[in-house]
Amino acid sequence: MAATLKDVAQLARVSVKSVSNVVNGYPHVSHDLRRRVHDAIERLGYRPNLAARHLRTGRTGLLALVVPDAPCLDELARQILHTVAARGYRTVVDHAEQAPARPGARLPVDGVLVAADVVPPELIETHLAARTPLVLLGEQRDERCDHVGIDAARAARDATEHLLETGRRRIAVIGTRPAASSTAPQPRTLGYQQALRRAGISVPDGYLRTTRHHRHPDGYQAARALFAHEHPPDAIFCFSDPLAVGAIRAAVDVGLRVPGDVAVIGMGDSSEGSFCRPTLSTVSADPAALARRAVARLTSRILRPDAAPVQVVAPHTLQARGSTAAG
Repeated sequence: MAATLKDVAQLARVSVKSVSNVVNGYPHVSHDLRRRVHDAIERLGYRPNLAARHLRTGRTGLLALVVPDAPCLDELARQILHTVAARGYRTVVDHAEQAPARPGARLPVDGVLVAADVVPPELIETHLAARTPLVLLGEQRDERCDHVGIDAARAARDATEHLLETGRRRIAVIGTRPAASSTAPQPRTLGYQQALRRAGISVPDGYLRTTRHHRHPDGYQAARALFAHEHPPDAIFCFSDPLAVGAIRAAVDVGLRVPGDVAVIGMGDSSEGSFCRPTLSTVSADPAALARRAVARLTSRILRPDAAPVQVVAPHTLQARGSTAAG
């Protein structure tokens, strides 16, 4: 027989009302109580009755997560799925390039988490027009929406300064957005430029490489173009780890040593970076902490749809590994 709210309450030694508050994402619940309820839910394998919830509250118990590539979820997406489940919701995962033009075109959802850097702007506008509770993840912000992410400009500055500290001076970038998709430099580009300006270094023409996606082939092709430059770089700052892995492969294919001839650093601290050779230096955020903050913000937005938007800045660290070792 399937576990019930009463079963969870008995195991957690709390009231049924307390379990309901946790399951429904009520924000004013103590950390200890929430932990006990989540532990009991996991032990019992409890799953909420979404149909009953929908009839009682008008909510579906479903949240949508729009990501760059649904078959290849990164660690943040995995952490979000885990956190959403612990809160008693279920998740609909959507591919950014195939996201529905109209909210609810596939399934009605209570709220949406969007990897804002990879979705078409019109998708965000559509959700805003429909008053769908919405939280943006990543670098792109919108003053009308809640946002959870690291300080991208500061992270880019830290990455560039790390390359400078290793003695590199010809530092290029891979991963800037196409001009048509942005009217102003993105924060990562600004942070990179600030670090070089402080060091008295100008950016040569052709050192800012635009990519449509943040995938291995994009990093590979952009790096090959940089290595054919009149003054090829001695370091490359990539706006994602897949771009950086592609750049390392390009360096090897043209006979360059990493980091001897060219240093490479990425962003995202993906698992593949720890296994490539050399190991990849990267800017790291805590995916579990980001997921907790993002899901908490979305459940709060669902409960209080008219509250003012909140910008949540999560910490980041720089992981210096083999790909940027000093020459």
